Amino acid sequence: MPASRGAAERGAEPGPRSRRDEAVKSKDRRRARGGDEPEPEGEDGPPVEIVPVRRLLSAAVAGFALLLGVGLVMGAQTAGVGAGRIPYAVVILGAQLLYVFATTMAIRPPGVKVVAVVGVVAAISADVVAITSDVASVGPLGLIAAGGLVAGAVGQMVRYEGRVRVSESLGSTVVIVLGVVSFATLIVLTRLPAGTQAIVVCLIASGIALSVARLTDVFAPYPRLADQVPRGSAGIVIGAMLGTGVAAVIGRYLVPFTPSQAAIIGMAAAGAAVLADLTIGFAEAGRELAGEAPTMWLARHMQGPLAGFALAAPVAYVISVFFLVPA
Repeated sequence: MPASRGAAERGAEPGPRSRRDEAVKSKDRRRARGGDEPEPEGEDGPPVEIVPVRRLLSAAVAGFALLLGVGLVMGAQTAGVGAGRIPYAVVILGAQLLYVFATTMAIRPPGVKVVAVVGVVAAISADVVAITSDVASVGPLGLIAAGGLVAGAVGQMVRYEGRVRVSESLGSTVVIVLGVVSFATLIVLTRLPAGTQAIVVCLIASGIALSVARLTDVFAPYPRLADQVPRGSAGIVIGAMLGTGVAAVIGRYLVPFTPSQAAIIGMAAAGAAVLADLTIGFAEAGRELAGEAPTMWLARHMQGPLAGFALAAPVAYVISVFFLVPA
């Protein structure tokens, strides 16, 4: 009886061959599902959260974009010669400081103090060079940008934490330094023959596009571009179209533009602005999906319009140099 019981127990235990067969079958099942990952919960996986559109917040961001555009345009209209450009440089510096604050708070890079200090110093240096340089060109601003990137790299290397996440911090430094230097190109534009007119066309088109895109999200945020990004594609298209139309109207009354030229220029500036704003939204959604805790809401929502105008400024400069300045 003990012998027969032991034999029965041995018969119930899986042998080496049966265990190998079971492992092969399990591996085949995983391969059929597309990899070695564990089976997802349910047939379609966990549900994706749809971020709601905050309509009052969209209206507030639209107002901020419109006010920022008015300030930048009116400041360019009142800019004088030489030291007379200092008041406009103060306006530009205010926008640059807002950009540094909003970007550092939204991105939250390691070594945030180093990144912020480098951005502020680069902003002040770019504004001073834009006013005092002998030639009205972005060449000196390029040197400021290169110096800011080098200073940011050195500052990150000498931090107490050393090289921990240094590449991420350097990427944030690039975004901030290039942004503040881009704003300084507006000061250079006031020194070019038709530069102020280009500022008027490009920044008004950009401001209209940004504000209309946000206001459209208040009433009709459809169709959604992504479940995690509370923006609608209708607002992007309508904003860019209205910005282009307003630029064409301005071109009828502004020398040396024609309506067709102003429409093309306004379309380039408005398109760049709304796409930069939209990119900021996707970047913020990506950080939240990665598990990063959201930071100050004011900074996160100011970043989009500020980035839009920062990208529209070099567009206005390129247009002025290559299409409006007489040979």
